[in-house]
Amino acid sequence: MNFLFYTHSLISDWNHGNAHFLRGIMRELLRCGHGAFALEPSHSWSRRNLIADQGIGPIAAFRAAFPDLSVDIYEPGFDHEAAVAAADVVIVHEWTEPELISHLGRLRHGSRSFTLAFHDTHHRAVSTEGEIARLDLSNFDFILAFGEALRERYLSAGWGSHVFTWHEAADTALFHPLAHVEKQGDLVWVGNWGDDERSAEIISFLVEPARALKLRTNVRGVRYPQEALATLRQAGVSYGGWLANAAVPQVLAEHRMTVHIPRRPYTKVLPGIPTIRVFEALACGIPLVSAPWNDVEGLFRPGKDFVFAHNSAQMTRLLKQILCEPAFAEEMASNGLQTIRSRHTCGHRVGELLEVVAGYRNISLNSQFTQSEVTS
Repeated sequence: MNFLFYTHSLISDWNHGNAHFLRGIMRELLRCGHGAFALEPSHSWSRRNLIADQGIGPIAAFRAAFPDLSVDIYEPGFDHEAAVAAADVVIVHEWTEPELISHLGRLRHGSRSFTLAFHDTHHRAVSTEGEIARLDLSNFDFILAFGEALRERYLSAGWGSHVFTWHEAADTALFHPLAHVEKQGDLVWVGNWGDDERSAEIISFLVEPARALKLRTNVRGVRYPQEALATLRQAGVSYGGWLANAAVPQVLAEHRMTVHIPRRPYTKVLPGIPTIRVFEALACGIPLVSAPWNDVEGLFRPGKDFVFAHNSAQMTRLLKQILCEPAFAEEMASNGLQTIRSRHTCGHRVGELLEVVAGYRNISLNSQFTQSEVTS
């Protein structure tokens, strides 16, 4: 089958974690013998910010790191009808312009030749729900939500009747242990400051423990205001700015441990959804300590794959334990890696996707069934 992905950006991962996942999904589809192609808009804020921040070098670096991935940039007037006509499955990310979402739905309504899916990987369904409520998803075959809580939100709001949970996962072709890399630091955190959704948590679960233990700590990410940068400097934490996702495994390997600090919407109103950074870190075999979130779906084995710290003092104690007890650190890293490899790779997610798609392709090609006969 030929898969077409409407993305906010495949090229840029500047404050855009969905690019990580889709790159891995496309690569795995290709490995399985399917076609995979991506489209992204000319006005992508992620790509524009990346170029403004780093110049055009990262664009060439993306092409070099992912030479097998095909992506085009569409302008106003682009022939979307021709694009979807060449696809068997079209998956539209939720950052796509509402007018284009409606247009793609109308194309689907007028054609049985392709299956149309909507893919949501954000918290807007609860934080700015009006933006999602205004989308016309009536002609979409099904919706992919990156957590069960988000799936339930779509169902309860009546935004779709066929909604599937499709978690993010690690692209293990890229994220894997690099055992022979020399350690250059103690603690690393790869994450963006964002819209004040976790600023207090970053101070409590990263900055204060790093200062208390005098750790060699590095932070990589974007959208850090000047006051945040000053706080990092005062704590002796090094800040390195944007980091291409393809370079993250090397940086993780250079450090002894990492942390996960979830954004508040994923702890308060969308429980059970970790960021993709958790999957990627564990896939690299690095010990991880997480600020609180509720793993209601049982994705991991808390206490074995990683450990929770419920406050700053506990985070400080656990980070010290990792440094002082190599056996503890090694066992946790091994457990986390095992869980990723057994359950949470892009290969697993492609298998799940193909299973969902198979039902809808069978329906569209077999007139004796109707869409109402498929249950989510």
